[in-house]
Amino acid sequence: MRPRLKPPTTKPQRPRRPSRKLRRKPLSRRPLLSRRPLKRKPRTLTSPNSSPLNDVPAIDADGGCVRLRLDIAYDGTDFAGWARQSGQRTVAGLLEDAFSTVFRTPVRLRAAARTDAGVHAIGQVAHADVAVDALPNAYPRSPRPTEPEFLPLVRRLGRLLPADVRIRRIVRAPAGFDARFSALRRHYVYRISTAAYGVEPHQARYITGWPRTLDVDAMTAASRNLLGLHDFAAFCRHREAATTIRDLQRFDWDREGDLVSAHVTADAFCWSMVRSLVGALLAVGEHRRSPRLVQSAAHLHPPLQRLRRRPGAGFDADRRGLSAGQRTAGADLD
Repeated sequence: MRPRLKPPTTKPQRPRRPSRKLRRKPLSRRPLLSRRPLKRKPRTLTSPNSSPLNDVPAIDADGGCVRLRLDIAYDGTDFAGWARQSGQRTVAGLLEDAFSTVFRTPVRLRAAARTDAGVHAIGQVAHADVAVDALPNAYPRSPRPTEPEFLPLVRRLGRLLPADVRIRRIVRAPAGFDARFSALRRHYVYRISTAAYGVEPHQARYITGWPRTLDVDAMTAASRNLLGLHDFAAFCRHREAATTIRDLQRFDWDREGDLVSAHVTADAFCWSMVRSLVGALLAVGEHRRSPRLVQSAAHLHPPLQRLRRRPGAGFDADRRGLSAGQRTAGADLD
């Protein structure tokens, strides 16, 4: 006889878990928000009329700001210029960090002129707007009544800043003062040594060696022909949407032994203009370039200037000899 087959036994099956696609939380009625937090714009301190502190020449005691005028000197050898640049050591970046540390709030500086890398300054003028409630951070615990208001701050910054930059003076700016727009003229001095051995070691950072014979009289005569209001595009590096029309008020040379100095003054300067002017006149002093060519470049129509080779091209003087002098402002203080 055949053995009886047992009926198949069916094991109770476990209910299947819903797939991950189906395992979703019920939608709420509130709108979905992004997982990433929204980027907020950096907060800007404002004065009572809702204008940025750095753009308002105000001396206000009702929650506003105080504008400070700064007289600055620096050795530009180890700086990548005045303006703050990411990853670079600049004068403005160093000073803004120091002021922000003292006042415990972000502080931004505005200067009369922005110097290039390697250019020194003995009388740079800048301003900074500081919130009224942050101003007490500049005062010592035991102030001396006979001292100027911000002399303790000057001392404090002298200890905080490196040796190649100094704040020489800090005062309250008069109403309407702006370091950039109140400046009537800028002064530069370029120093050259014609000694056969070059430059004295202790002056190597501030004087350019030029061990060649220079006809200073020819350079002076050619410089005078450039004075006045002209388009100096032939002496400037191109910068988009920047004017090259400048009023050159002084350009002369003096000699004391082996030291030759160029004094250049204008209402403003465009990019690399001073070094290009000096370089072109040095070529005149060596009789390698005609004074008429240099003079005609400042009187040509702008389209023609672009067609002609820059008189200073290839003759831009070294940055080491260039120092920015005093800035003369309409609201200047004695």
